[in-house]
Amino acid sequence: MSIGTQNPSSSTHSKADKQGRAEDDYPLRYAPSRYRRWAPVTVAITALGGIAYLADFSIGASIALSYGTWNAILGILLAAAIIFISGFPLAWYAARYNIDLDLISRGAGFGYGGSVLTSLVFASFTCILFALEGSIMAQGLALGVGLPLWAGYLLSTLVVFPFVLYGMKALAKMQVWTTPVWLLLMLGPVSYLLYKQPALMPHFLGFAGLSGHEGVNFSAITLSAGVALALMAQIGEQIDYLRFMPTKTPQNSTSWWVSVIAAGPGWVILGALKQIIGAFLGVFILKTVGEHVATEPVHQFLAAFQAVVPASWAMVLAVVLVVISQIKINVTNAYSGSLAWTSAYTRLTGHFPGRLVFLVINLLIALALMEGNMFTVLQAILSLYADCAIAWIMTVAADIVFNKYVLGLSPKEPEFRRTMLPTINPVGTLSFIVATLASVLAYEGVLGAGLQPYSALVAFVVAIVMTPFLAIVTKGKTYLRRHDDGIEEPRFQPDGTASTTLYRCTCCGHEYERPDMLREKEEGAIICSLCIGVKS
Repeated sequence: MSIGTQNPSSSTHSKADKQGRAEDDYPLRYAPSRYRRWAPVTVAITALGGIAYLADFSIGASIALSYGTWNAILGILLAAAIIFISGFPLAWYAARYNIDLDLISRGAGFGYGGSVLTSLVFASFTCILFALEGSIMAQGLALGVGLPLWAGYLLSTLVVFPFVLYGMKALAKMQVWTTPVWLLLMLGPVSYLLYKQPALMPHFLGFAGLSGHEGVNFSAITLSAGVALALMAQIGEQIDYLRFMPTKTPQNSTSWWVSVIAAGPGWVILGALKQIIGAFLGVFILKTVGEHVATEPVHQFLAAFQAVVPASWAMVLAVVLVVISQIKINVTNAYSGSLAWTSAYTRLTGHFPGRLVFLVINLLIALALMEGNMFTVLQAILSLYADCAIAWIMTVAADIVFNKYVLGLSPKEPEFRRTMLPTINPVGTLSFIVATLASVLAYEGVLGAGLQPYSALVAFVVAIVMTPFLAIVTKGKTYLRRHDDGIEEPRFQPDGTASTTLYRCTCCGHEYERPDMLREKEEGAIICSLCIGVKS
């Protein structure tokens, strides 16, 4: 077998490569151009299908009931602005270089081993959100058809497995076909309710909350934003789809940019709208169902549908909405979670078990959380989790914006291959740890009562300041172990276009495109990024 066999025109894989790589959606590696055959709009719709979760409605209702309508709305908008600004560079970078957020994090300040921390953060996020959505589906089935909660938890877990098993191909078809129905069921009854009962809007806007906050209160706004900011890690799930964006060309430039912005940071626009709708519906049903039930989306939409259709049909439509929403988001949670757990495990053990193993593990963890009835402590979990998620996302975003493109201290091209990276890069790793600890201490009141409501902003500020500061202190010397991967042909052109030349890995025998390959320094053999990681 020749080393570094080049075959730019080849479009075929061996049977083993198709089974072990393509159908597994190229986990833990660069997504090659020959696999990325979807149009930009298809990738965008598929990615946006992942934000169909109903937890937004519960979050909106929870913070509105706690802090009042205007504090909740302003907190939601503040969180949305932060999420959009921080998410844009990550989405653009992922779509341009066709790698997921874990691979981005490796070269954006964390190093090969340091990014294990972020993989665990992201994996836990997918489990938490899966459990929340599964709990909501179980509540809907219990109310609609009398299915016991434990059986609803199990059903909500099993139903997503067939879709996730086949990766992007199956997910794209499912998300595209179900999105119109989901949008109609979500927006239709609320729009009709406002049209028929316009007095509901002044009542909603005048609601002062149950915790005694009078008028607009900055502390209440930041507390509301802190809960909403817990969903900042959602950009990681969007990127798991955006990595399949086709190469940007003069012909598709407009649709490419619109799709990247809409499916990347743009997810938060629809997310904020859902939270405000949830706040409205929570206030709407508060007097009839009580505080705790008012935060449950199934009861919110049951009441909305009852204003449009007879009660029997309202129940059917509410259950259909819950089931469709749960499937749309939880296929994404299960898919992204399987990638994150696999990535962490592979780097910790040097063994690559395949995505299917951790798909099952991810589902079992989520099922255990559902059986533990975690839905009842939603707000507390999300508030604390927000600090960790913000620290991670802002560290990576700051590295891309400041260290790569302003200061020029971090390599602009992505680097995720094992022998090219240090085990731990202190720039991102320390920034993340310090920002997380500072924000958690603020949240727990250790840093004083004055900072306690602003723990989310503490994470934001510390991460965005520490990341460029440490890059300057280290002079950018901690990003790479090697500056030359041993292959003469460049990985990327100056415009970011990747080389499509195929090289055969001397370890696994499969062919991969140039961005995924490097030459071993000692043996001189050309090897793919996954094999060098396992081998090292």
